[in-house]
Amino acid sequence: MLRGLTLIPLAALVLGLAPAPAQMMHDHMAMSHGAPACSEPTLACATTATPAFGPDGALWLAWAAGGRISVAKSLDLGRTFSPAVAVNPQPLRLDTGPDERPKIVVDPQGRIYVAYAIFKDNAYNGEVFYSRSVDKGASFVPPRPITNNRESQRFEGLALDPSGALFAAWLDKRNRVPAKQKGEAYPGAGLAFAWSRDGGVTFTHARIAHDNTCECCRLAVAFAGPGRPVIMFRNIFDGHVRDHAVITFADAQTPGPIYRVSVDDWEIDACPHQGPSLAVASDGAYHAAWSTSGRVRQGLFYANSHDGGRTFSPPMPIGHSDRAPSRPYVLAASGAVWLAWKEFDGKETTVNLMVSRDGGRTWSEPRAVASTDNASDHPLLVSNGDRVFLSWQTRSNGYRLIALDDKS
Repeated sequence: MLRGLTLIPLAALVLGLAPAPAQMMHDHMAMSHGAPACSEPTLACATTATPAFGPDGALWLAWAAGGRISVAKSLDLGRTFSPAVAVNPQPLRLDTGPDERPKIVVDPQGRIYVAYAIFKDNAYNGEVFYSRSVDKGASFVPPRPITNNRESQRFEGLALDPSGALFAAWLDKRNRVPAKQKGEAYPGAGLAFAWSRDGGVTFTHARIAHDNTCECCRLAVAFAGPGRPVIMFRNIFDGHVRDHAVITFADAQTPGPIYRVSVDDWEIDACPHQGPSLAVASDGAYHAAWSTSGRVRQGLFYANSHDGGRTFSPPMPIGHSDRAPSRPYVLAASGAVWLAWKEFDGKETTVNLMVSRDGGRTWSEPRAVASTDNASDHPLLVSNGDRVFLSWQTRSNGYRLIALDDKS
């Protein structure tokens, strides 16, 4: 069993371009202050951990460390874990950058799906792999590339739609070669997608839903219904402006038009490394959270849409601007909308939480639900159907799964 583990980080983690220098310096100092190298594939050496609840209420956790993706199960809400099982038998050069992590999904039959990316070269060209377990996590089939195209793929998303079909999306560079051959510029990457309807045995041929997205931010995936993914991503508008957009599929193979979530006017020819978060509530409303350093606004923001993403409410600022707010995460569950993010006051990093019980129109006062004086992962929210939890990997305190009540 893995008990009370203390994190020993590998490199500066989970901080993007937007947070203030104080936060970046804090994490750099925290992880370099006498920290020994950590190369084991254990949770103690992981810088990120991704949770998923199974149909029996078990918590599954996937992490990257020591060149391997590992998976373990907890029957006591994260206090102890079963022995870890490696997804990839041989160490790989895993993509564990500020906005990347292994993805894990558990379907109603208890099958476990994992996706992750590796670096193929020093130019940060990547390749996305997937694997599955059909024996309740005792073993995983040999990982396979998610597409046979050899161009770069990164920042994969993996999710089950309401019918149980497995959907994957990622950022894909396959269209840059034909553009170059035509003498055309090809900024960014394409938003690619594929489906598996045979329990993760195979994926359909990959298609590009939209070209010229920002190439280095995570995707947010939700569903408007069976066969209708909704993807929020950082798009490239007007050549150099990297603001967020949302695309809703008309059906499984038909991406709809893109709609701009907010005109932040962030003109930047670099990688923000801080993608968005998106949830679709049971009433069909979209709830979005994101980070920007645009000319119009800077910081973290929340907005909602009640017309399928065509229009969004005015952006609502999140957090204290003088505490480097970062990494927002939104979840619609248990009859409420939950919003978490990180802040740094110069000494401690705190995860703050707000809850809305009227569809995002009004919110509770922010309250701190966890803190650490050292390096930490993104704050993630996860639900087991009855309760909502904060999932947080930290160096000093190890992995933490914190139950969140609705008394905020």
